[in-house]
Amino acid sequence: MTSDPREVLSRPARPADFTLRYGEHPDQLADVRLPAVPGAPLVLFIHGGFWRSEWDRTHAGPLAADLADRGYAVATVEFRRTGQPGGGWPGTFSDVAAAAVAVPDLLAKEIAHRGLRPVAVDRPILAGHSAGGHLALWYAAVAPDAVGGVVALAPVADLACAHELNLDDGAVADLLGGPPDQVPEAYAAADPMRNLPSKVRTVIVHGSDDAIVPVTLSRDFCRMARRVGDDTTLVELAGVEHFAVIDPLSAAWPAVLAAFGTVTRGETEADD
Repeated sequence: MTSDPREVLSRPARPADFTLRYGEHPDQLADVRLPAVPGAPLVLFIHGGFWRSEWDRTHAGPLAADLADRGYAVATVEFRRTGQPGGGWPGTFSDVAAAAVAVPDLLAKEIAHRGLRPVAVDRPILAGHSAGGHLALWYAAVAPDAVGGVVALAPVADLACAHELNLDDGAVADLLGGPPDQVPEAYAAADPMRNLPSKVRTVIVHGSDDAIVPVTLSRDFCRMARRVGDDTTLVELAGVEHFAVIDPLSAAWPAVLAAFGTVTRGETEADD
């Protein structure tokens, strides 16, 4: 187990097997790590970092490598972020949507071209951490028929509340172009809390000691989702902070694996 929660952000991981490009922009790509078994379910993973350009998909390498070692095919999606041309609303969102549509088909073609073991690319699992968890919840509500399930790790599940709390010094306003009273259309379209029900099986894993994205956002989201009929579960982990849920060396990791097992309905064993 690690003593510094942030150590996972710079820990080396085995390189991706290959990288797919779903658009012309340098950040419209996804790193792919494949398991050793055929027919593996596909996970599209969206990294966190409060949607800001300072953070990219690299820090999700340990998570992606561990999931691949356990029988999942993992595509770690990159996208335009705030602080970059085209990042924020709506570019960040259109990138995630484009990746969700294009990457499964691109992966199937690349696997066939390379003669590799096939992957179950239809209706992939959408997963993400923090801001990436928000984007996973958002896309599931936008295109529920294309998503096989959602695993959201410490997600920013309520943008209006996150703005009120001033998370990461105005990250939500930077993403959407202002506060809710100035850009109400953006919040209406982008906030998962305002786009329920999604009708997608969802498991949220969130630590009770998370000081970066408070667990109250996930509690409120799950309460509302269940109220409108969604199959949404919150796994709240006592004593767990923000980064443990993406760290395969943490005590929280078995709960994360169990969440993936739940949304894949037992197709892949999530052992600790």
